[in-house]
Amino acid sequence: MLDTEAIFLSFKLALYTLAIMLPLGIWLAHRLVRMGPAKPWLEAFLALPLVLPPTVLGYYLLTGFRDVSLFGHPLVFSFEGILLASLIVNLPFAVQPIQRALEAINPEIREAAEVSGLSQWQIFRLIELPLAWRGVTSAAVMTFAHTLGEFGVILMVGGAIPGETKTVSIAIYDKVQGFDIAGAGLLSLLLLATSLIAIALSYGILGRRKSC
Repeated sequence: MLDTEAIFLSFKLALYTLAIMLPLGIWLAHRLVRMGPAKPWLEAFLALPLVLPPTVLGYYLLTGFRDVSLFGHPLVFSFEGILLASLIVNLPFAVQPIQRALEAINPEIREAAEVSGLSQWQIFRLIELPLAWRGVTSAAVMTFAHTLGEFGVILMVGGAIPGETKTVSIAIYDKVQGFDIAGAGLLSLLLLATSLIAIALSYGILGRRKSC
């Protein structure tokens, strides 16, 4: 039997993460493109979630969130806590594709825009962002799909509280532990299908726009 509560919570977490992370990722990527000598260090810091074991990252987040409250509610073992953890974990997935797309823009285009009298905000809004749409699309898909499947960090920070922190990936683990192999299989199939559809749609959109 499908755990509809966990499914709803997972999609809620993925949508909230995407809504916050995408504009933040665009801003960070834009700043990185124009950054000086400190750029490699910030890039390395933002890429840490890619190489750190989830338990290590989860431990540091759990330790950091332990005595922190948001509007009177503790971050540990709460939806707000796993949302903040999700934002941190998804930093490289949101920033790197957009950064690479912005870096691929010919500098002469920016120079021509500056000579034409456009402000930096106008250059970003009218030129850079439209040219970097492939990176933005990839970042959105990767952030959404990765959030749906995140397990280790979410478990460390949020535990497995039904309706609050128990996402689909944690529900799968619980069902396997309870020898409910059929239930775990259905939830796993749901995650697989959702991720496949998201990536296929992304590739389809990118392919159609490329051929235009």
